[in-house]
Amino acid sequence: MAPSGTSFDPADPPRTSGPVVDYTLARRSVLSALRRGTLATTDVCDAHPELLRAGRNIGEERDGRCPVCSHESLRTVSYVYGEDLKRNNGRVVYPPEWLDELARDHDQFTCYVVEVCIDCSWNHLIRAYTAGRLFSGGAVVGRRGSTNGGRRQPGHSEQG
Repeated sequence: MAPSGTSFDPADPPRTSGPVVDYTLARRSVLSALRRGTLATTDVCDAHPELLRAGRNIGEERDGRCPVCSHESLRTVSYVYGEDLKRNNGRVVYPPEWLDELARDHDQFTCYVVEVCIDCSWNHLIRAYTAGRLFSGGAVVGRRGSTNGGRRQPGHSEQG
């Protein structure tokens, strides 16, 4: 057992990432407002058709039932955004291993994990986190074979 109280599985090490924002409280608040009647079902079951398509075809199944329709049709879909991603900016992460590749190849980007019900169109942002080489914790060989992505080290001249 790790000091944090969670176990560590060396076969499945944690992904390296930076700051994480968890939207559990916001989700709970939306569901509470729905149950109180201050939000209509149409206000929360409004997933974009592309999100529904991604959830249906490549989304990862979630345990449990949809908090709105009670069907077992919840999926998670992850999207990545970042200036450094260029043509990959705004894309769905599939297969999941692609995220590790992006983290090795780019300094920083944000990954958004969205929960979607493919039956009633419920959707909510679950978590957002920053990942990339800047958060890897170790030296990563980058451009031109350097360990800093080809950037000049402070206090070092370019002359050999």
